[in-house]
Amino acid sequence: MAGVNECFSIGSVVMCTNCFDEEIEGEVLGFEPTTKMLILKCQSTNNNPLLSNINIVNLAFAKDVQVKKESSFNPPPLPSLNLNRLNNRIKTQIQDKKRQISAMSANVSPEAQKLYLTITKTIPEVTWQGQNIVVYDQVIISPPYKADNVKGTGNQEDKAILYIKNIVEKFVKDTASQQVSSTPITHRSKPAAATAAAPQPQ
Repeated sequence: MAGVNECFSIGSVVMCTNCFDEEIEGEVLGFEPTTKMLILKCQSTNNNPLLSNINIVNLAFAKDVQVKKESSFNPPPLPSLNLNRLNNRIKTQIQDKKRQISAMSANVSPEAQKLYLTITKTIPEVTWQGQNIVVYDQVIISPPYKADNVKGTGNQEDKAILYIKNIVEKFVKDTASQQVSSTPITHRSKPAAATAAAPQPQ
């Protein structure tokens, strides 16, 4: 039996016998020596040449491992990771989760929560003040969260207020259209017209 701590080169053909005496033969796609996990690409069970079965074998429980064909293929080096991009993505996801938690803990209707999350997709400066949604610390959206409920500390014609009103109007229209499209349509059958029997000739 081949040692399970050795490295299996990508592209090699390996035959494994598991603890159930099943033989698994395939091409090596990957091997993780710490967990002793071997990934094999095997022939499709339906014999379709365009398909393959992928088997993950835990060599710690294998009875026998044989390398039937050694590959000299050298995989290309892995691309370098953009750590700054990954960190920014993590921060963005954390902020999204925090906004979702904030929306759920505001003790408001589901529609208000959806409106809050809709606004946060384009504007990060959104908070709750009781049941009011506060944007930019100067625009307040109060229940029932319609365009007429958008008020600001400055002139009502300010660009920020008009912009938020447009967002709210679009949200209300989209929500209404979704409700209409999800409402099942019921068809009532028309009652059959009563037909009077013609009098029979005497």
